[in-house]
Amino acid sequence: MSEKKINPFVKMALEMGPILAFFILYFRLRDETFSIGGTDYSGFIVVTAIFIPLIALSTAALWRLTGKVARMQIATLVLVVIFGSLTIYFNDERFFKMKPTMIYLLFGGTLAFGLMRGKSYLEFMMGEVMPLKPEGWTKLTQRITAFFFGLAILNELIWRNFSTDAWVNFKTFGLTAAVFLFFMTQGGLMIKYGIEPDPDEEDDA
Repeated sequence: MSEKKINPFVKMALEMGPILAFFILYFRLRDETFSIGGTDYSGFIVVTAIFIPLIALSTAALWRLTGKVARMQIATLVLVVIFGSLTIYFNDERFFKMKPTMIYLLFGGTLAFGLMRGKSYLEFMMGEVMPLKPEGWTKLTQRITAFFFGLAILNELIWRNFSTDAWVNFKTFGLTAAVFLFFMTQGGLMIKYGIEPDPDEEDDA
């Protein structure tokens, strides 16, 4: 099924909305304690419980509006549900803080496995929107693999050594900024290995 075009601001709102909602709700409820079913839950746990259906609904809305959901988004949703549920069940926020680590290890490990087989799974996922020569895909996949593993290590260092407030700020803004800056620095590779569109194909279209 081909992907339907939607307003880019709507797409961004659906992708970033749950993360921003988590950030706002956490700083409003972080000092609160909620007694549910005879068990006391911190504001962090309650916000996690709210975040799970929010990201599920946003993913469903993206699928409904575009007719397509990226594999990375599905994997992220699955890990959010798993680690969010563990966080609530055990009443332990550490599980949810581990979630970004698991996500980046999964993505990095998948790309590394593809490289070991001589393939770029990144090209499989993004080839239509970002045409590159084969050697370009190999180099970009290598860099992104290392980047994902670096983010996994960084997340572990921050949640284990800093306050929950610091981790929430890092998760909301630090990770987003890191991804943005990483791709900004890949401009030279895109130019060097980019494939120019075929004028004849454009005319036929």
